[in-house]
Amino acid sequence: MKRETVIVLDFGGQYNQLVARRVRECNVYCEIYSYKTDIEKIKAMNPKGIILTGGPNSCFETDSPTYSKELFELGIPVLGLCYGAQLMMHLLGGKVEKAPIREYGKIEVQVDTNSALFKNVSPTTICWMSHNDYISNAALDFSTTAHTADCPVAAAENVNKNLYAIQFHPEVLHTVEGTKILSNFVMNVCGCAGDWIMSSFVEDSIKAIREKVGSGKVLCALSGGVDSSVAAVLLSKAVGEQLTCVFVDHGLLRKNEGDEVEEVFGPNGSYDLNFIRVNAQERFYEKLAAIEEPERKRKIIGEEFIRVFEEEAKKIGTVDFLVQGTIYPDVVESGLGGESAVIKSHHNVGGLPDFVDFKEIIEPLRDLFKDEVRKAGLELGIPENLVFRQPFPGPGLGIRIIGDVTAEKVEMVQEADAIYREEIANAGLDRSIGQYFAALTNMRSVGVMGDERTYDYAIALRAVNTVDFMTAEAAQIPWDVLGKVTSRIVNEVKHVNRVLYDCTGKPPGTIEFE
Repeated sequence: MKRETVIVLDFGGQYNQLVARRVRECNVYCEIYSYKTDIEKIKAMNPKGIILTGGPNSCFETDSPTYSKELFELGIPVLGLCYGAQLMMHLLGGKVEKAPIREYGKIEVQVDTNSALFKNVSPTTICWMSHNDYISNAALDFSTTAHTADCPVAAAENVNKNLYAIQFHPEVLHTVEGTKILSNFVMNVCGCAGDWIMSSFVEDSIKAIREKVGSGKVLCALSGGVDSSVAAVLLSKAVGEQLTCVFVDHGLLRKNEGDEVEEVFGPNGSYDLNFIRVNAQERFYEKLAAIEEPERKRKIIGEEFIRVFEEEAKKIGTVDFLVQGTIYPDVVESGLGGESAVIKSHHNVGGLPDFVDFKEIIEPLRDLFKDEVRKAGLELGIPENLVFRQPFPGPGLGIRIIGDVTAEKVEMVQEADAIYREEIANAGLDRSIGQYFAALTNMRSVGVMGDERTYDYAIALRAVNTVDFMTAEAAQIPWDVLGKVTSRIVNEVKHVNRVLYDCTGKPPGTIEFE
């Protein structure tokens, strides 16, 4: 049975992943594509619905992103958001111009609850606006279904053609009834059944992997993190003894993490895996010597990973497939899913070398967001303490050490991070904070310890609250907890005399430091 899909056409908006994530909360599969995607490809996909994202441009300028008017003649429901709404109106004969009063932030919106889009939505609702332009006149055959004090067309629709345009952003949590509005579009307008559930995903994935692999041998890149662990167990259930899991200890793991991973997945662990541990710490340190630029570090770590796997593959004989725990945000942030700029290369997406000595790469989690990966892990019977383990990037501490990487710096950040995580757990905050970790800055400053002048490094503490890891806000950790962490770090970690707390959200920052 063909999977029902809603597609998101990305016009450069910062919330592209968030739109897709909200659709998936309706149990409907959703993918992101660039606005440059050919209309013939869209026809071939035959989506149940199409959503046009926001973007930073003015649609009436000649060099702004646009699309063929044919999109609105396909008979497929289309929902335009912000720039997407303006573009729809502009292409279909409405008028878009600079707004006399710019709207930004939480705005009170009056909606027509007779609209299918606003079914069961409050007549007056709070929505997130972010626009310099506005729709001054809706296109012919469109009726206005929402407005604000300064925006005459906050929403418009052509019911006969299933075309809907809304000026605000329903995908962000600041729009109080945004999820309800998107659900109305996906379920009521597009007629989706909402049958994309995690149990079905796991079952279908196991079946598809068996068919793809056949009698071939599979090598899995196991880091011990949530993504690769779920991928490993999924493959184990699919192909059993045909799977070999290689765990590369690149010397950039958290304190004692290599031994912990081996304890869980190794010969004495809970899973029937062919487990190989490769201790390659010195090899990675040598490759990273004097390298400071973040993207170069990521590329080097990614390539060295593959080289290690190739070597292990040769030792165990012919290997047909390589498995990686790539997830959907990795794909999009590496510039492969939409129109947004490359944010960072992921070692299992944009960081791969040109030549890989395997027949094919299998990425069973490539379509999932982080919270969906956790749900898949629970479906697979993986214990909660592993499923809800703190996220850890593939390049490890290599991107939590600003500047060049050395064994001494790795030890510093390992010790500081272990103290931080221990005290967060002691305070009972470990399950309420989305992600938290310590990073080593390349800043050195003067301090005084034991009546002596010091000139040592500063540790930065990071903690964020997030639902989907696409947007995040700095967590407000109690001062007494931060004070205890700080005291322990400066007293217990050599060459550290200062501790900083990062208050930056995402955006404008990323969750990781590099």
